[in-house]
Amino acid sequence: MIDSIKKYSKAINRILLFIAAILLVIYIFPRQGKFRYEYTHGRPWTHETLIAPFDFPIHKSQAELRAERENALHNFRPYFNYEPSVSGQMTQFFEETYVSQLPTLLSTYPFLTNRLRNNDSKTVYNHIKELAQQKLISIYNTGLISLPEEYEELPESTVIMVVRNNFAEPYEIGEFFNYQSAYLELSTIIFDIIDKNSNVSQDQTDNLISNLQLNRYLEANIRFEPERTEQERQNILRNISLTSGIVLAGQRIIETGELITEETGRILDSLRLEYETSLGRGNSHYFILAGQATIIVLLFVIIFLFLYYFRTDVYNNLLSVLFLLMMVSSMILMASISHRTDNFPIYVIPFAILPIIVRIFFDSRLAFFIHVTTVLLAAFYVSNSFEFVILQIPAGLTAMFSLFRMVRRSQLVRAAILVFLSYSLFYTGLSLWQEGDFLQINHNTYFYFLANGVLLLMIYPLIYIFEKLFGFLSDVTLVELADTNHPVLRRLAEKAPGTFQHSIQVGNLAQEAVYKIGGNPLLVRAGAMYHDIGKLWSPIYFTENQSSGMNPHDNMPYDESAQLVIHHIENGVKMAQKEKLPRQIIDFITTHQGTMKTKYFYNSYVNQNPGEDPDVSLFTYPGPTPFTKETAVLMMADSVEAASRSLKNYSDDEIDRLVENIINDQIAENQFIDAPITFKEITEVKEVFKQKLKNIYHARVEYPKLKKGK
Repeated sequence: MIDSIKKYSKAINRILLFIAAILLVIYIFPRQGKFRYEYTHGRPWTHETLIAPFDFPIHKSQAELRAERENALHNFRPYFNYEPSVSGQMTQFFEETYVSQLPTLLSTYPFLTNRLRNNDSKTVYNHIKELAQQKLISIYNTGLISLPEEYEELPESTVIMVVRNNFAEPYEIGEFFNYQSAYLELSTIIFDIIDKNSNVSQDQTDNLISNLQLNRYLEANIRFEPERTEQERQNILRNISLTSGIVLAGQRIIETGELITEETGRILDSLRLEYETSLGRGNSHYFILAGQATIIVLLFVIIFLFLYYFRTDVYNNLLSVLFLLMMVSSMILMASISHRTDNFPIYVIPFAILPIIVRIFFDSRLAFFIHVTTVLLAAFYVSNSFEFVILQIPAGLTAMFSLFRMVRRSQLVRAAILVFLSYSLFYTGLSLWQEGDFLQINHNTYFYFLANGVLLLMIYPLIYIFEKLFGFLSDVTLVELADTNHPVLRRLAEKAPGTFQHSIQVGNLAQEAVYKIGGNPLLVRAGAMYHDIGKLWSPIYFTENQSSGMNPHDNMPYDESAQLVIHHIENGVKMAQKEKLPRQIIDFITTHQGTMKTKYFYNSYVNQNPGEDPDVSLFTYPGPTPFTKETAVLMMADSVEAASRSLKNYSDDEIDRLVENIINDQIAENQFIDAPITFKEITEVKEVFKQKLKNIYHARVEYPKLKKGK
């Protein structure tokens, strides 16, 4: 049992991932039926005559409901509460404070002890106390209102509801005192008393009023009631009817060819809503779920089979499968959110991100297939699925074409513009076909397309995130890696200049060959730049770095020399891992010599020790052999470029013979049996190498020397 599980563990792991994705998509799918008819307002009804299958109400449109709500709330009156206890509290507080200030006030303002001119029995001080208390009582009886921030700018004629003794009555805001008017009333009373009974300056009067701090005795007794206000507002909204009539079972709704007017459209929308909602109740709920599950499972099975039969490399990489399923599920999740939210139109969702990212990390065929499958799933969230699919598929193709090789940020901006134009042009064409009038097109949709294009710019940071999470490699990163200013390449140029130049030439050869046979030229160039970085451990042991004519291998046994050369593979892997180079670049380091022998040292050892059976493993590279088209081409380019430096005669025949012999030897040694490269492609690679080498080593015209005396 355990052996069987291990044997089929790869398939089991992938099936479990697909099951998880299927369950997630089923879970977020809307639990309602699907109306069988598709239609467009303003277009003729193309189906059979429609008879109402049951009684259903005619629902008002969102615009109608919004207008009715605004109209109902236009005359809405907020609620305030009258608090009678404030008057007594503030009047008593004034009296206590005023009396406690008496010694200070009398010493500072002696005129307060003056007798009133018309009443010798009262002093100015007592008269201020008496009239101020009366005015406070009058203010609080009238009402001192505190307006919340949202009502501060309302005119005084605005009517509010004031609750006194649990009974609400309408008042205008201007009927009450506010803090400013109440303070003015109090200060005016005091000013009049002093002005009539004392010969003092206005400054002294102002100082007295300031010292009394009259604002301390002003506290609102008409206070806003937010809970009661919100409750009454909701009551008004609840009383608004959501329907504007009813259609009876058996009533004709629309005939074939009849134009779908605004009124008929509302009836059809209401029927669709009632139909889809009613199908989600009772036993039909389980049938709907079964239908949704069947469609979702079938579409995901198609993805599974496509990967299994046509993209085995992706299928074999568990992280790649996880990434694809995550991308599909994420787009469906966004479509689900749009379906449940009125403020998030589905055309704002940048579905073109999916084919672009899949194209960047994999290939165009897989990107288009995944995009179409995702669009078909997302179409179930849209009322007009036909229009949605017609717009999304061309937009996805446009995105893929515009970012075939993304190596500059400007290409991303161009792609966003082209996707916006694709959406807009297809939508305009479809709308003109359906409406027959440009003025009938919903121009708000163009703003959705614009927002969609702006969101496409998120691709740049997403690429970096996905590279780190899933170990992918984008063209942008490959361009950065191939930059000769990279720290590793700078060290290679300084310490092993011959190897550095060799790597550049290998990159040129390999890139041209990959352009010819198809593949990723940026990947093979980056791989070429790093394939020999292991030579940094001991550059002098490699011929291209020996400038003084001294060769340290002259004094070493051939088997030790072979091991020193072979170890540049292992050393290169260690250095690459230390520098955190991508796994795909490390593959070029491990495979560029495959399982070939170090023929110079092996042949020399055999010639020196005739009759002895040598240990072949001491002279053989550890491998593995190339397993991609790019690593196979690099292996050929590496050997051809290195051997071409030893040619004494750079004639066309010599170059042709060199290329043929080296690559044929590699074929004979079974170095390409694991690589997806054909003999036809190998032949094309040979031709590219021959032509490039001939261009590099072409004969130059010897410049004539000047004769003496000239």
